Amino acid sequence: MYRTALRNVLAHKGRLLMTALAVMLGTAFVAGTMVFSDTLGEAMKNSLSKSYSDVSVQVTDPVADSIFRAREKSGKNQAKLTDDTVAKIAALPGTERARGSVGGFVGVADRKGDLIGQGWSSRGGNFLPDASGKDSRYPMAEGRGPKTSQEIALDRRTAEKGGYRLGDRVRTASDGPAVERTLVGVFTTDDPQVESGGTLTLFDNATAQQLLLAPGQYSTITVTAKPGTSQSALLQQITPVLPGDGQMQAETGQELTDSQTKMIADGTSGMKTALLAFAGISLFVGIFIIANTFTMLVAQRTRELALLRAVGAGRGQVTRSVLIEALLIGIIASVAGLVTGIGIGAGMRAVLDALDAGLPAGSLVVAPATIVVSLVVGVVVTTLSALLPAVRASRIAPVAAMSSGDQPAPQKSLIVRNVIGGLIAAGGLGLVALGAASGDSSGRMPVAAGAGLAMIGIFILLPLLSRPVIALVGPLLRPAGTAGRLARQNAVRNPRRTAATAAALTIGLALVSSLTVLGASVGEAVDRSVTSSMKADYSIKTANGISPDPKLAASVAKVPGVAAVSPMTDVYWMLDGQDRAISGVDADAVDRLVSLTLDSGSVGALKQGGILVEADTAKSHNLSVGSTLSVEYPDGSKGQVTVGGVFQKNELLSPVVIANTEVFKHAEDPYVTQILVKASDGPSDGLRKAIKDATGSNPVIEVRTKQDIRDEFNKIITFMLNLMYGLLAMSVLVAVLGVINTLAMSVFERKREIGMLRAIGLDRRGIKRMVRLESVVISMFGAVIGVLLGCFLAWAVNGTLESSMPGLGTVLPYGKLLVFLALAGLVGMVAAIWPARRASRLDILSAIKTD
Repeated sequence: MYRTALRNVLAHKGRLLMTALAVMLGTAFVAGTMVFSDTLGEAMKNSLSKSYSDVSVQVTDPVADSIFRAREKSGKNQAKLTDDTVAKIAALPGTERARGSVGGFVGVADRKGDLIGQGWSSRGGNFLPDASGKDSRYPMAEGRGPKTSQEIALDRRTAEKGGYRLGDRVRTASDGPAVERTLVGVFTTDDPQVESGGTLTLFDNATAQQLLLAPGQYSTITVTAKPGTSQSALLQQITPVLPGDGQMQAETGQELTDSQTKMIADGTSGMKTALLAFAGISLFVGIFIIANTFTMLVAQRTRELALLRAVGAGRGQVTRSVLIEALLIGIIASVAGLVTGIGIGAGMRAVLDALDAGLPAGSLVVAPATIVVSLVVGVVVTTLSALLPAVRASRIAPVAAMSSGDQPAPQKSLIVRNVIGGLIAAGGLGLVALGAASGDSSGRMPVAAGAGLAMIGIFILLPLLSRPVIALVGPLLRPAGTAGRLARQNAVRNPRRTAATAAALTIGLALVSSLTVLGASVGEAVDRSVTSSMKADYSIKTANGISPDPKLAASVAKVPGVAAVSPMTDVYWMLDGQDRAISGVDADAVDRLVSLTLDSGSVGALKQGGILVEADTAKSHNLSVGSTLSVEYPDGSKGQVTVGGVFQKNELLSPVVIANTEVFKHAEDPYVTQILVKASDGPSDGLRKAIKDATGSNPVIEVRTKQDIRDEFNKIITFMLNLMYGLLAMSVLVAVLGVINTLAMSVFERKREIGMLRAIGLDRRGIKRMVRLESVVISMFGAVIGVLLGCFLAWAVNGTLESSMPGLGTVLPYGKLLVFLALAGLVGMVAAIWPARRASRLDILSAIKTD
């Protein structure tokens, strides 16, 4: 039986090729994912280990170390890391060297005035030379370190991106106005953030302190231990001399490395899990192909298997022979998939390097777990997929040796299958509807569970659905004449086979269409939110989330063509004993900048020191116009405010709104989320440039129109969708292989039928047309079911997001959905090229004589 199994694999290698390719692609996706994530993780770990190689203990001021509004926060902190702290630590018996570091946000402009890199990864620091005039943290590749307030040094990547050379004037900005300084040095660094695409600007120590923190203050102190002193022992010596009675955070270098290693591992693990999920989808699609292939092979070999039974082979031997075939295919395909996956992993890394993603360098990592998992997954999936066909093969009676051909499944089995599928699908759809009706995140689990059950149920029901759905396309095939009629009949002749072939496309199209509908729905909600909430023509924000200076509003207001300006402040005050978010606005300009719909009261109440309350908040706290609330201000004073109006929810505003004049009375430096600007004659490029100039041409400041805000969200959504489409492309490719495989085997199975059709007058062109149309019909059947299922699932997911995204509704992008259906038809056409050509070239007499 083992020799028989091996002979069958070699005899049917052409028919098993597509099955092997499906397994190979799925396994390659798994292997490639693991190789890429392991390579990236190892490179980041190695880069990180260099960062802390000379750190025994690091002391951090948690407040001053934040890159967001560091100066203001540190000003409220009584305990500070100063030169005195550095001196005390340096004097400890276990300390060899102690040095203070300054860190904070610093943006660098390119020659066009635009920010280099991303705001969140733009940092500044201090150049602190030793007696030799060098700072070992930042070895200079060109020039020297900065010595005066008018000099800076840039990391090599940033200098190259900006096109800067020594002696050039470089425009930089922190949380104040932009300033031009002279570039005197270009340095190299193994800082992971810089290697990941961030920018680092160095100032002399005094300038860095003045610009980013406060004179004489540091955000961190790095300590190196003397030989023979352990990191933990040094930490025990340092802790008592730190200011602030426990406010400072002191960690050993090993603790820092372990913490960062865990963070990297968690990050790469999440990425690996997401990628493996898509690899799992590809393998799941491959299951249908494998099961379909072996089912057809068993049917085509009915006489052969029956003869084996007749000469004494037991059921177990027949089952094992089929499983051995699957095992051999699984081993061969998995090994090929592993090799291909290693290439994919290396290719993914090369692509990111070519795109200048800023990832640390490292060699390719092929872990033993990658080899084991890839081989085991491929073999197990292939073998399990062939299990049911193998069991069916063992049930072929010896008497079947006297007959030939495909033995159709009894009708009873389809009835039982339909009943089971109907119950599972109904339960799943019910759970999905229940979760969608919740309107919040509590419905996500029912939707997820219901989606899985619904998909399984619909897969089971696909044979039942094939006849009515394919019957709908019958009229469309009439122009094709006899070939069209035969194609429709062939598609519904074996519902099981049609369903198994179409199921692969159903999975892919269900996922793709659901993502597309979700993207369109979220994009529409965001667009509607921006359009309905904001009357202003421009929004002024910073690239890194730092509060823009509210004084910019006065400068912008002087620009010709500006009609109204308002800083949008954000504070938290105690109202009636509860800490509440409050939005501050310009009372004179708010009605021209924000779309406020009042249920009662007037916006004018803000000018008299009153507040506006959002309708839901007013209802839950039994507030109305004229109600008074006690207020405790951050400066310690207390008072009362009167409700002057109740407004409908607005995405730009907190539940409580007050005039900025009141905010600035009690909060010296409130956080400004953005500055809204209304133009007298609408937005224009000239006005936009004038507003940008009024901000001091600061590279950190962004002046955006409503369309820019829409485009930004759309860009994010489009990027996510394209990423998902790319990851799902593998499963769609596997589905195409399934269609090709089924048609090719079907042609072999129907040799006699095709020969008879040729004999009675159907020419080669007609044979080709018949096979192509059959492929298109099956592909369209799977695509229609997939698109309908995907739209339903997207509707359900939208239902769970309503609470977090008010106004979210299900938007069906009919154009894209029709494109998906058209592409499915094209897939069917392309998949049929080889099978149709093969069918048309069959010799008539040889085909008729086929047993």
